[in-house]
Amino acid sequence: MAEKRCCFIGHRTIEESEELFTLLRDTIKRLILEEGVRYFLFGSRSEFDDLCHRIVTEFQQEFPNIVRVAYTRRSEYAVKAEEKEKMERSWASVLKTEVKLKDYDAEVQSDRVFSAGKASYVERNYEMIDDSDFCVFYYNEAYLPPRRKRSKRDLSTYQPKSGTRLAYEYAIRKSQDSAKIVINTYISDN
Repeated sequence: MAEKRCCFIGHRTIEESEELFTLLRDTIKRLILEEGVRYFLFGSRSEFDDLCHRIVTEFQQEFPNIVRVAYTRRSEYAVKAEEKEKMERSWASVLKTEVKLKDYDAEVQSDRVFSAGKASYVERNYEMIDDSDFCVFYYNEAYLPPRRKRSKRDLSTYQPKSGTRLAYEYAIRKSQDSAKIVINTYISDN
């Protein structure tokens, strides 16, 4: 049996609740026990990633064979588990405050992501989806990212597309051609 992989992709900000925490915890545990998922793939800069990372890290006590993998962009650095304490102490002394870093067991960096420029987050998400059997999302289709100025000269604004939306639509298309399973954990108030 091939070792299975699961990626996590979600909006930068989420509505964290006990219901979402329980849903994620149950989903991740089911993926480990029933589906044989061993590798959990993480991006960055998302409260959803942070929540999933915390849950997977807790499960490492019970399931020490699971592996947390950081998919990084050129400007990012993944902290390996064995480096974490030393780096936290070092940063804490510089910043004069307690520092808690997320740690990982492995890191993936690719030319596909590095050469993507402004689209590097999108390409990173696509690569994580391509490398996964399961894709766990926090995707609210009503979510719109903050409006942005076009440039310093052109002060008009435009509505950017949500990176999570692009990734979710990509994962759905990929799931139609393969055995990839897409799970959306967004809980609507309706």
